[in-house]
Amino acid sequence: MLRVGLTGGIASGKSQVAEMFAALGVPIVDTDLLAREVVAPRTAGLRAVRAAFGPEILAPDGSLDRAKIRDVVFADSGARARLEAILHPLIRTATLARLAAIEKAPYAIVVVPLLLETDFATLVDRVLVVDCPREMQLERVMRRDALSRRRAESVVSAQLDRAARLEAADDVIDNSGTLAHTRAQVADLHSRYLEHARDCPSPRGRAE
Repeated sequence: MLRVGLTGGIASGKSQVAEMFAALGVPIVDTDLLAREVVAPRTAGLRAVRAAFGPEILAPDGSLDRAKIRDVVFADSGARARLEAILHPLIRTATLARLAAIEKAPYAIVVVPLLLETDFATLVDRVLVVDCPREMQLERVMRRDALSRRRAESVVSAQLDRAARLEAADDVIDNSGTLAHTRAQVADLHSRYLEHARDCPSPRGRAE
């Protein structure tokens, strides 16, 4: 089964594009959802995060307070590295398990926001980047997350540079236009991925 890693900057429209592929019958493995599962209440992942960052990162109901942990790691690169060292192996294992459970599909989409910043790129055969101009990204982030422009710029700037992301892409979807325009690009890539799956099952020589 061909594995396509879908990534892009914050608010570029990754989830929207993934939903369009899903509507075509393509299996989707979303690592954002898996990231929530591995730190669900009473999991080893949550216990490890609590041990590393203290009980103050928990909500009153005992679940992870995602806003608090986000604030902690955003301001401290060392804290971010500690959190990633806990979560990434768990998410990687969960991702491989989900992929292994998919049957009789020519290809699957693996949604990984930090695909190019981590070793998750070794799990996929192609990299699909969802792209839009920086100004549009900022507007979307401010509207979606109710952030000031200054905070939105900080969030966007903390991510991989847009040019570097595009340079690493095998395929790009321009998500700056209408839904119809994006959907047409998805349909075109769907046809191409079916061909790739038939003719070239593992072009990147991925690792497990």
